[in-house]
Amino acid sequence: MSIFSDHLNNITNSKTVCILGFGREGKSTYHKLVQYCEPAEIAIADLNPVDRTANGLPEKVRLITGKNYQSCLDSFDMVFKSPGIVLDKHPSQLSCKITSETQEFFTVYRSQIIGITGTKGKSTVTSLIYHILKESGIDAHIAGNIGIPVFEIADDMKPDSIVVCELSCHQLEYMSVSPAEAVFLNLYEEHLDHYGTLENYYNAKKNIYLHQQSGDELIINHDIKPDNITSDIKTISSQNENADIYVNDGIVRTSGSVYTIPADRIKLLGIHNHYNIAVAYEVCRKYVTEEQFTTALCSFSPLAHRLEFVGTYHGIRWYDDSISTACATAIEATKSVPDAAVILIGGMDRGIDYTSLVDYLCGSDIQVICMEASGKRVYDMLTAEKSESSCIHYVQHLEDAVKLAAEITPAGKSCVMSPAAASYGIFKNFEERGDVFKSLVKALDT
Repeated sequence: MSIFSDHLNNITNSKTVCILGFGREGKSTYHKLVQYCEPAEIAIADLNPVDRTANGLPEKVRLITGKNYQSCLDSFDMVFKSPGIVLDKHPSQLSCKITSETQEFFTVYRSQIIGITGTKGKSTVTSLIYHILKESGIDAHIAGNIGIPVFEIADDMKPDSIVVCELSCHQLEYMSVSPAEAVFLNLYEEHLDHYGTLENYYNAKKNIYLHQQSGDELIINHDIKPDNITSDIKTISSQNENADIYVNDGIVRTSGSVYTIPADRIKLLGIHNHYNIAVAYEVCRKYVTEEQFTTALCSFSPLAHRLEFVGTYHGIRWYDDSISTACATAIEATKSVPDAAVILIGGMDRGIDYTSLVDYLCGSDIQVICMEASGKRVYDMLTAEKSESSCIHYVQHLEDAVKLAAEITPAGKSCVMSPAAASYGIFKNFEERGDVFKSLVKALDT
């Protein structure tokens, strides 16, 4: 038994436990409860049907499914909520204890965790820090919103292990424990369909630092003003030279150190990634040498759907930036992609303010192809503002957008899909959207 298994057993022993949501995280919760614990009951509640036979669930595991699947929660002592589940009631309105994998894993291992959140860039920064530590011989693990539930790495934890954990707003929303090392990259309008306001969204995010202790460390974007801080804080910026960590023109300046990013040797595309590298440098320099950092940085390959070069098809260079769901990322995409001539924008309309993106596009020469619901809103704003509207187009769907882009993008130039919108309701997720985009592009030359 480990300290983690002891903890999990202690909190669930003789308790009635409900697993709320039976996706990958819910399944990992179930397996750990069966492996280590002796609860009085285990039940699974999910909106969708759960196949008992396919998941190897014995008859004693109660299944609660359908539209009223959350009405049962108060009949349990504790509920493990998966991050994809939106509670019908706030935990304060429930008599059961609401917890999660993240909450319980952090309770045991918070001192060994580097937690990373932010609206954009968190997957890249998480993967980059993990890669640098791992390549430098550190016993590092990666988990969290990146797609690996924290319970899946629990059995591999040692006293000197370091966990690099990507944290979404949904994972942080009800957290009462924070990692010893926290990174808050940036804050843009996002998930307003759930949170309603930027303030509510920030209130969920700030749990990454709100429960830190004296001696812990927070690296936070200079433009975010944290409150109730008890940890050591370092601000970071690519705009404000008064920040504790300042990156500009490929140079990272921090207390007692100046680091030159080897821009001609790295695979990360775009100046915005210099900010991500600066974060990774500040986090990693307490664990690795500068030489180790540079060697690992140069061998790091960017994640899929993040300014990913698809290839040259139909005489055009195509880039997949399907991860883009904010104005800032679409703007950065046009600046980062070499010879960008056309951008594809649009998806699910979450009600975000597109003024900054429209203002930028109005002042640029790039052709814009808008699609789906949010694209229609951007199209209407652009045509109302820009006197020359022949470079602004609207089509219904991604397939139409790729077809039009193949017609209007000059040979030798680049087209980037950077939607500045969510994919839900159209695609399962941004990964599926990116995969469909790449398939459509590659089909142009067949």
